[in-house]
Parts: sequence; structure tokens; C-alpha cells
Amino acid sequence: MRVVSERELANLLGAITEPAPRVIASGNFATPLRALEIVDATIETYRLFVLNAQHPIASRPDVLHETSFVGPGMRHSPGLDYVPMRLSLVPRLFAASRSPDLVVVHTSTPRSGKISLGIEVNVLPAALDVAHERGALVVAQLNPKMPYTFGDGELDTEMVDLAIEVDQDLPSPKPHLADERTEQIGEHVARLVSDGATLQLGIGQVPDATLGRLGQRRGLRIWSEMVSDGVLGLERTGALDPEQDITASFVYGSPELYRWVDSNPRLRLRRTEATNDPSLIAANPAMTSINTALQIDLFAQANASYVAGRIYSGFGGQPDFVVGALHSRDGQAVIALRAWHAKTDTSAVIPLLKVPVGSFQHSAVVTEHGCASVFGRSQRAQARLLIEETADPLARDELWEAAGQFGLTDRLSGAKPARDRSVLGSGSSVE
Repeated sequence: MRVVSERELANLLGAITEPAPRVIASGNFATPLRALEIVDATIETYRLFVLNAQHPIASRPDVLHETSFVGPGMRHSPGLDYVPMRLSLVPRLFAASRSPDLVVVHTSTPRSGKISLGIEVNVLPAALDVAHERGALVVAQLNPKMPYTFGDGELDTEMVDLAIEVDQDLPSPKPHLADERTEQIGEHVARLVSDGATLQLGIGQVPDATLGRLGQRRGLRIWSEMVSDGVLGLERTGALDPEQDITASFVYGSPELYRWVDSNPRLRLRRTEATNDPSLIAANPAMTSINTALQIDLFAQANASYVAGRIYSGFGGQPDFVVGALHSRDGQAVIALRAWHAKTDTSAVIPLLKVPVGSFQHSAVVTEHGCASVFGRSQRAQARLLIEETADPLARDELWEAAGQFGLTDRLSGAKPARDRSVLGSGSSVE
């Protein structure tokens, strides 16, 4: 690894001759902003692949955004090239059709000949492996504020060609106070979690609200894509099994969380091929996958990716963990969501999805109104439980009518429409 000045880096990047080179960079809140600014100022046209890209990120006509999980930094990009794919399979992209010409990572400063990818491991080891095989350039933004985490993100400094030094605080997601409905959902979900369970939780208020209600559990384990502040809370209450490693792929939270993960011997950040491998997920006892969605239909199919017919996020790891959890002994896969979208005044429980399905065949679906335990139920029983236990009362009559039209019930008449025919929307209108 050769540490250079920013000017030297710009000069060396100018030697890249590939037309529209592909740049793969750290995502979430680990994006190497300064290094990417230099890339953007030096290379006129390029492709930028980042998972869950946050603001700010280069956005101009000559920068083509690529991703398999859309974040706010790319969500409204007119030139977005979305690649639908389970997160566990994204590393295959780099070895097959979307190999990197340049990899830019945000790392810790060196320790005993190693650096750490810190709070974002994810698909980066796979990108680095392919870059090394192809002789592509690897650039690191060395930051003393980046936590040093153990696991697959520890790299020999020889894996990096060039590095710049940037002392910069790491950004964090904006805190959102949970409202009454979110707290109710968290309470319902928490009742499904037993002592000794292994937890995976996605991003959002509902998973955070659930974690906040598990402080009295004991022997809990974590095998997840993400470690959040809620996991830190479980550690402090003694809910986690002290003999088990905390396994995840990236860290998503507050500066306090970043301080906790720094050099934490119990935390192991592993590459996506491990954390999201359904067979490894299934090997965990009582694997409990808790994710959210934008919509659920009467066939228990979840939309976690599309808003108004436009890609909003992506598959992510939800299908990986749903499959893995269902194959775990005593495992369960839970989808938790609000029953009603206030912004669009529509139901989140709808007759039938008209957008690509993110996941299906869950164990339970939870809203603020209750819990529908749908695993092993017939289609008719499943639809009945979703309507009676999870749907907003305003939507139930129309859902009953739709269920009858689908042959899911004999109740074809006598139902009063909920407000009007627009209440349920077309299957793609959500907040």
C-alpha cells in the first residue's frame, strides 16, 4: 500500500484508460466521500456501483449509477441501472458480468500490517478479490475515525494499491422516534421471540422497536446483515448470549454504536457470501428473521422494493433470510409493517401485488392490529387471518370481497366498501 497525496491520487487515476470504467465503492454510511470526489473530478465518464448509497454522491449525466439495493443517493437517479438480485448473489456479479476497474474503500488506519473495512464489509471482499485477480486498481481512504472491526474485513495492506489519509467523522442515519403504531407492532413481534433465539433484523423503525422490547430475554444470538443500536441495547441488558459471537456484515447506527464496535472481540463482520448463505443461516438455532415491507397481499406475498411502480430499494437480504429461517430448527420468518399508509391513505394489505414480489411464505405477518400466523395454513385460512388480524378495519370489507373473487372464501357479497374503491390502490401506491 502506497500512501499518496490527493493530488498524486488524481494524477494516477488519470492513467485509467478504460472507457466508462466501473467503480465499486463502500456503501451505507461508510462511503469514502473524499476519495470519490477525487474520482469524480478526474474521470469524466464512469459507472458507480454502491449498495444503499446515501447522500451526497456524484450525480451527473456522465456518471451511471449501478446497484442491487437502491439507497437515497441513487433513488431518483434518471440513469439508474438497477440489477435485481438477492444480496447473497451480488458477489457473483463481480466475477461474471460487472467486474470492477477500480475499487474504492473506506478503512481504518493500519494496525500491524492490516487495515479494516470497519463498519461496511458486505460485498466488498468479493469486489477486492476480483480486482486483485484482474489487476484492477484498489484505493483506500484511511480514516482514524473508522472503527477497526474483526472478521472478513481485515485486509493485509498489500491488498491496497493507493491510499489517502482523511480524518473525518462517520455519518449516521437520522434518528426517528417511533410512534404509537410502530410501538404496537414491535410489541406484537417481540412476543414471537423466545429465549435462545437467533435474530436477524432489517433496517427500519419496526425492527428497532422490536429490539427495544427484548431486554428481558436471555441467551439471544445475532446472525444478521446488520448490527444496529438495538443490538447494543440488548448487549447492555444482558439479553445476548455472552459466549456467542455477534455475526453481521455491516454496522448501521449512531456514533455510540461505532465506538462500541471498535476493536470489539465479540463482533465478527463477515462477507455477504457467509452472512446471507441460507444454509449457514439455517444452521442457527431458532433463527428468527424480522423484516418489514411496503405491502402484503392476500397470498402473503411481500413487496419490499417498489413504490408507485418504481424501484425504491431492492431484494436485499430479505429472501435469503426468509429461506434460511424457515429451514432452521424452530425458525420463523416474520414480516412486520403498518396496516395503513397515511400519506397515500391506502391499505398496506392489498388483494394482489402488481409489482415484483420480494419474499413470500413467511411464518407470520404483523401489523399494529395483530399477528397472522400463516405458516402451514391453507390459502383460504391465510387470507382470512391476514384480513381479520392484520388489515386496517377500513380495508377489511373490500378485502373480503376480493378474497371471494379469488376463490379464497365464500363471502362474495354483503361487504361494505372501505371508504371508496381507491382505498386499496392498484397494488403499487404506497407511502
